[in-house]
Formats: sequence, C-alpha cells, structure tokens
Amino acid sequence: MNPDELAGFNARVASCTACALHEGRTQTVPGDGDPNAEILFIGEAPGANEDKQGSPFVGQAGRVLDQLLLEIELTRADVFVANVLKCRPPNNRDPLPEEIETCEPFLSEQIRGIRPKVIVTLGRFALQYFLPRASISKSRGKRVRCEPYLLYPLYHPAAALRQGKLMQILRDDFQKIPQIIATAERPSVEAITTASTAVEEEENSSTQLQLL
Repeated sequence: MNPDELAGFNARVASCTACALHEGRTQTVPGDGDPNAEILFIGEAPGANEDKQGSPFVGQAGRVLDQLLLEIELTRADVFVANVLKCRPPNNRDPLPEEIETCEPFLSEQIRGIRPKVIVTLGRFALQYFLPRASISKSRGKRVRCEPYLLYPLYHPAAALRQGKLMQILRDDFQKIPQIIATAERPSVEAITTASTAVEEEENSSTQLQLL
C-alpha cells in the first residue's frame, strides 16, 4: 500500500457513515504505522484515548504494546497497527456482529494492501474475525495458517493489564515473533486474489485453516 493509497483509504474511513457508531465518534481510527510492514497487529476497537487522538493503542494498552515491541527490538514505525472496528463503541462495549460486518471491507482492504508476513491478532474479537469459533485461550501463541495468511493469535494487552497472570504469557508469546517473521513469507497478490474468491464461494470453509 503506497502513501497515496493509504491517504485515500484513511479519507474514506473518515467519511464513513455506514453504521450508527459514526454518530458518537470524535474521529475515526483507521490504523497507522508502516503500510508495507511485515507484521500487522489487529486489535478490537478504539477506546476513549484512541477516539480523541485518531490513532490505535495510545492508552495504557498501547504503552504495553510499545514496551513489548521494544523487547523484540521493534517500534511502532516498523509495524502496522489497526483494529477490527474503526470507530469507538459507546462506553467501550464489545463490538456488535453487525458493526463488525459493516466495517469488514475496510480491514480486508488494509490486509490485502499491506500483505504482511504475519498477522498478529490481539484478543478474542480480532482472532474470531478470521476464525469465528476459535478460543483465544487455546489458540494464543500458536501459528495458524488461514490461507493465504499466517496468523499468530495473542492475548490483548488490555487483558494482561486486567489479569496480571497473563502479562508474562503475553511477553513470552511476543518473544517468538522475530523467529516467526524470519521464516515467513509475504503472500503473493495471486494467492490473496484466489483466497478471496474462495471465501466468497464458501464462507468460513474449515479446509482453509491449518494449525502449524
């Protein structure tokens, strides 16, 4: 995704009124970072701080993410960070199924444009965007092939803040990221096109998923 494409994408997100969330937002939070990053982090939805600043993960959970990145010698400038939803749900409630469905084309476009080597899902909602029936507790720390993408599900930093015992688990799982990146490859444009066509023909096909 080149800078012009990214700017155009962000402008379309900013003007979106497809669901009721636009009525209460301060601004949209499309995502930021390197649009050609090898790693794409996907969270759940913007919170209050994100809604005010227009960037993802800028509150307490964001500080945890920044620290974990530093521990594997990366910064926000080296990765791309986005959310399943681009607008904040009221009172930080869980995203509704119809909101996820409405916002899906934006995230799908980002993924296709970035073509990351690895998609790191943060928390249950990001994981279930790809694998609707997956359990975060059973999937975290495992590489999952969801053609043509390689997923690496992790606990959300906010969950680690709420439950201290999860912080070390999250930290240990983060330490595996450099090795995963070293052995992964970007999906080709052809592979993405083929997979997108297959998904349209057979939604949530179990044949597309493979634990590694």
